[in-house]
Amino acid sequence: MKKLLILAAILCTTTGIHAGGLMTNTNYHIAFDRMMARGATFDIDAAYSNPAGLVWGHEGFQLSLNFQKPWQNRDIETSIPGFLGSDFQQKFHGKASAPIVPALFASYKKNRIAVSAMIGIVGSGGFVEYADGVPMFNIPLTAMLAQAGVMPGNYTLDSQMKGKQYIYGGQLNLTYKITDWLAAAVGIRANYYDGYYRGHVVADMGGTKLVNLQLDCNQRGWGFAPIISLNYHQKSLTLAARYEFRTKINVPNDTKELTAEIAGMTPEQTAAVLGAKVAGYMDGVKTRYDMPSLLVLAAGYEFSPKLRATLEYHFFDDKHAKMAGDRQEELKHGTHEFLAGVEYDINDKFTVSCGAQRTDYGLSDNYQQNTSFACDSWSIGLGGAWNITEKIRLNAGYFITLYSDYTKEQTNYLGTPYHGTDVYSRTNNVIGVGIDYKF
Repeated sequence: MKKLLILAAILCTTTGIHAGGLMTNTNYHIAFDRMMARGATFDIDAAYSNPAGLVWGHEGFQLSLNFQKPWQNRDIETSIPGFLGSDFQQKFHGKASAPIVPALFASYKKNRIAVSAMIGIVGSGGFVEYADGVPMFNIPLTAMLAQAGVMPGNYTLDSQMKGKQYIYGGQLNLTYKITDWLAAAVGIRANYYDGYYRGHVVADMGGTKLVNLQLDCNQRGWGFAPIISLNYHQKSLTLAARYEFRTKINVPNDTKELTAEIAGMTPEQTAAVLGAKVAGYMDGVKTRYDMPSLLVLAAGYEFSPKLRATLEYHFFDDKHAKMAGDRQEELKHGTHEFLAGVEYDINDKFTVSCGAQRTDYGLSDNYQQNTSFACDSWSIGLGGAWNITEKIRLNAGYFITLYSDYTKEQTNYLGTPYHGTDVYSRTNNVIGVGIDYKF
């Protein structure tokens, strides 16, 4: 019995607890929500998506304040035929949430020079909670207790996992129009990581704790990314390129609680058995959460003074951005994104737009974890803008992300003698509204 409980505790601390998927966000301004492809724009959101293009934009000052509300689910459907004499099937529901997410843009242009800035949540962004825990904790412990003769129903298993990840970013850019058709920009973004991992797994029989695992670990750290961009503009054609260098973020643990107790063992004996399995959560230990380098290529074309369209490509070099446990090595390739958007001015007051985005992460079975998984997807956005006055524009948009379920099969599910399957699924919806103001 003691050996089985020790093994259960080791399994429960093998994998880090994470919230969210890969590390980078691209939706800050509501114009993205309603059009997606913004890499060739000259509007105020170019302070992020196309800094070099701002010298063809508004002469003078601009400000933009944006608010978005996302809501998401991250579910795991687990099936294990013949588990403990019957077929096990359960959906572990992960509720992901975030408060209203703001972003602020500012720019100033005079003749051939523009200065711009952006503040927003540039990576991850939100909370996730599994109120009933996750399979990687519950299933091995249940199986091993059964092997020791302690069957479900004779004890209670209390398991809960939750986490938070935010990367706040502040970006500054300087743009110069080199010729009448070519401009360049240089910039830098400071990125601040703020997250935590919290959870517990408690097996209790008749008031006696067989296993007591508790974790409360906060993480905070800084990183910086240089940014360069180019913009070519002739008549109706705009070609743009942007490159963000990798952001190295090495985050130290601020651990409030790290408890691993096993019935019948002293703390010294437990620590000796667990060894390096709990070392990653020790106070002061550092973990990497790099943001990958990003290449953006965009082509925009103005078919008429009222109709504009953009095609765009993103490449996130995730395989060379350090993650906790070097998970980046398990990816088949970096992330490829393909975007398209169209915008039409109904009249001087109203504009409508729509767009789509395809995201391919290069996922593999070894990358996917119960506590941190991703799914390839399509996103579709639509919305519009209202020029309330010559100086004030209201943007409103909505986009939905349609994920492809990811199925992971294991011959010996999480170390048990059973064949099991996890089906990972996600949903995502975002609504947003923002105000642009020209001085």
